[in-house]
Amino acid sequence: MNPSGGFLMKILALEFSTAQRSAAVLSWAKKIPTETGLQCDPERTSEKIETGFGSAGVMGLIEGVLGEANVEPEEIDRVAVGIGPGSYSGVRAAIALAQGWQLARGTPIQGISSMESIAAQCHCEGIRGRMHAVVDAQRGEFYTDQYELSIEGCSETGPLRLVTRAEVELLGSKGEMVAGPEITGWFPRARNVFPRAAIVGGIALSKQNFTAGEKLEPIYLRETSFVKSPLVRSAAGSLGDIGGAQNSCHEAGT
Repeated sequence: MNPSGGFLMKILALEFSTAQRSAAVLSWAKKIPTETGLQCDPERTSEKIETGFGSAGVMGLIEGVLGEANVEPEEIDRVAVGIGPGSYSGVRAAIALAQGWQLARGTPIQGISSMESIAAQCHCEGIRGRMHAVVDAQRGEFYTDQYELSIEGCSETGPLRLVTRAEVELLGSKGEMVAGPEITGWFPRARNVFPRAAIVGGIALSKQNFTAGEKLEPIYLRETSFVKSPLVRSAAGSLGDIGGAQNSCHEAGT
């Protein structure tokens, strides 16, 4: 048992795939079974949300949520990251931070689909039945994925794909549930739902999809061109050292 507060599991979750960035610390005090299902209600959740660039910055966001949760960086048992699709540079920044955390402390990291996070948020809000998670992909296209929401949880029932605006409008005209971040400007019948770090952390608890930091990649259905610098390696492992990884990746040509 972790001596701080008696909690058995602490997850730091990052979700930077949209203009609404968030970081959360989720803590569970009870023994966690291997198959937990969707976790909407941990024993304690601290979450910080910023829209746009915000005033605190990425590291300030993380430091703020750790402070609110009264958790030290070395107490984190897992780091869960929303890996898109969405803002490629935002997802890259979150991945770089998780990579730095793993390098500094050996903490296991997990990548969680931001589309699954949208579906899980809808599920936690009491929505049931078939729904389509939709995210703006730029260039007149949208990412979409289909989920079935039941009492038991969320099940992906359709492949992630790129579609046109007309295809999403057709779903709405048929009465299909459509949800995603900032999409009501295009689709008035849709529901505005942002992927959130607190939901990313809850999903991560039900999975064992741990990965090596260097293998963690954004979900992106187009070919990309980016420059990746070596991660900062440090024996100290302070938040400042981890933050050095934030700028180690940047997208080229955007």
